[in-house]
Amino acid sequence: MPRIFDIVLGSVGLIVTIGLVAFGFFWMIKRSYDPGKMIFKCGFTIPFVGGCIFLAYKMGPFGPFLIVFMAVVLSYMWTPHLSELVAGPLANLFDGGSEEPDKKPYYSIAMGKQKRGKYLEAIVDIRAQLAKFPNDYEGMMLLAHIQAENLKDLPGAEITCNHFCDRPDAPPKQVAAACTQLADWYLKIGVDVEAAGAVLQRVVDRYPDTEIALAAEQRLAHLGGVQKILLESHDRQPMVLPEGVHNIGLLDSTKFLRPKELEPGQLAAAHVKHLEEHPHDSEVREKLATLYARDFKRLDLATMEMAQLINEPRHSPKQVATWLNLLANFQIDLGADVATVRETLEQIVERFPGLPLAEITQRRLNLLNLEFKGKEKTPDVKLGVYEQNVGLKYGSPRR
Repeated sequence: MPRIFDIVLGSVGLIVTIGLVAFGFFWMIKRSYDPGKMIFKCGFTIPFVGGCIFLAYKMGPFGPFLIVFMAVVLSYMWTPHLSELVAGPLANLFDGGSEEPDKKPYYSIAMGKQKRGKYLEAIVDIRAQLAKFPNDYEGMMLLAHIQAENLKDLPGAEITCNHFCDRPDAPPKQVAAACTQLADWYLKIGVDVEAAGAVLQRVVDRYPDTEIALAAEQRLAHLGGVQKILLESHDRQPMVLPEGVHNIGLLDSTKFLRPKELEPGQLAAAHVKHLEEHPHDSEVREKLATLYARDFKRLDLATMEMAQLINEPRHSPKQVATWLNLLANFQIDLGADVATVRETLEQIVERFPGLPLAEITQRRLNLLNLEFKGKEKTPDVKLGVYEQNVGLKYGSPRR
C-alpha cells in the first residue's frame, strides 16, 4: 500500500512539474519580442537536457563534466529570460513594462500639411487614420474644419459631421459640440441663418428636455440678432452723420444732445414679445425681471419671472444659485421682510447641500440681519444753533 501511494504521489509531482515548466515556457514565448526564436530555444532545450542526462549516466565518472557543460549552455541561453522574470516586475514600475500602448490615431502630419496649405494631402492623411479609427471625434472635426474653413466646402463639412452624429452610439456632448460648430460655420462662412437654425434644431429634437437641448434653444433664440449683425457686416450702407451743433461750448445745457433711451415700458414690451417666441431664453427673462424690479418696483412680477428661471430643471446649480441671490436682492431693495429673504436663500442650501454654493449662501444667511441693517436709512441729526464768529472774538468770556 505505501508503494502505491509513493507511485501516485510521484506521478502527481511529475505532472505538476511538467505543467509548471510548460506554463513557464508558454509565458516566456508570449512575452518575448521574438516568439520564433523563443520557440527554437524551447525546442532545443528539452532534447538537449534529456540527451545530456542520458549520456552523463552512460559516461560514469565523466558524467559530471557533461552536466557542467550542459549548465553552462543553459545559463547562456536562459539567464536573460530568468532575470527578466525575477526583476521584470520591479523594472516595470519605472519603464512601464513591455505592454503595448493603446492604439490611437495621429494627426500631426496632417496638421503640418494643413498649416503649409496642402489641404487635399492633409485630408488624405486624415481619412487614412479615420479608416483605422472610424469613430474618432478629433479626426472628424479636423476633417470638417479643413473642409469648411480652408476649402469653403460647407456641404462637405456637414456630410462629415453627419457621418459622426448619425451614429446611435455617438456621445451626446460630442454630437452637440459638432452641431454647434457646424452652425457657427454656417453663420460665419455661409451667412446662412436658416441652415444654422436647422442644425441647432436637430440637437433640440434629438435630446429633448436636457441641458444640451436647453443650450441649443438659447442659441436659437439669439439667431435673429446674429442675422442682423451678419447682414450689416456683409452689406454695409453709407452712414449719414447729422451736422454738429455750432458753438457747443457756449450753450447753457447740452442735455438735448444726449441720445434718447428706450422707455422701460417699450423695453419690457419688447422682452415679453421675444419670450413669447423663445420662452427658454434665460438672458432676456432675467433682463425682464430686473426691469420689473428696478424701474417698475413690481416685486410680484419680478418674482414670477425669476421663478420660471429657478424652477427650470435643466439649468445648472450655479445659474440657479445666481438667480436666487438676485431675487433676494430684489426683495431687500423693495421692502420684503427678513423671513422672506431668508426663505429665498435657504433654497440654495436645501437644493445643493454638498456644493460650495451652499457654504457661500450660509455665510450670507449668517450676516443677513447686518445686511438689512445696512439698508436702513440713518436718521437726520438736527444740529443746534451756535454763536456765530466765536473764533473771531478777542479775549475769553467772563464767568
